[in-house]
Amino acid sequence: MERYIQPFVDVTKNVFKEFIGADLEVGRPYFSQAEVVNEWDISAVIGLTGEASGAVVVSMKAGLAEKLTDTLTGKTHDSIDDEVTDAVGEIVNIIAGNAKKGLEEAFRLIISLPTIVQGTGHQIKWPSEKARIICIPFTIYNSEIFTLSVAIESIRSG
Repeated sequence: MERYIQPFVDVTKNVFKEFIGADLEVGRPYFSQAEVVNEWDISAVIGLTGEASGAVVVSMKAGLAEKLTDTLTGKTHDSIDDEVTDAVGEIVNIIAGNAKKGLEEAFRLIISLPTIVQGTGHQIKWPSEKARIICIPFTIYNSEIFTLSVAIESIRSG
């Protein structure tokens, strides 16, 4: 499983360094249950299809989403508006697109357009009820945390 997750960790660190100019600390990955209600205010979801199915989700609190958007746009945001949802969607899109390249030895994958889920206490509906969901916590700006959640299941036979 680690070989499928490591490309996501590496890409996430690179994306935040390149586009945000910030280093990330990677926390200890853990398994989550599909029915968990998130403490986050916004999540961006990318579906995966092809020789595997699943999803990639970036979740964070509103304040962090606004701060990241401020950095990307050069403007101040104090609520989750269209620019903030676009920015969070673009972050997950870049992560999934680049991680897909790192996974191409194992699977040929197609990624969907990002879907944004927002609201305190929201829940993600995962593509498969039995998918193993790996959550990777990241710390940015010394104390703010977001998670990257990944569930990938091979659908190839053999």
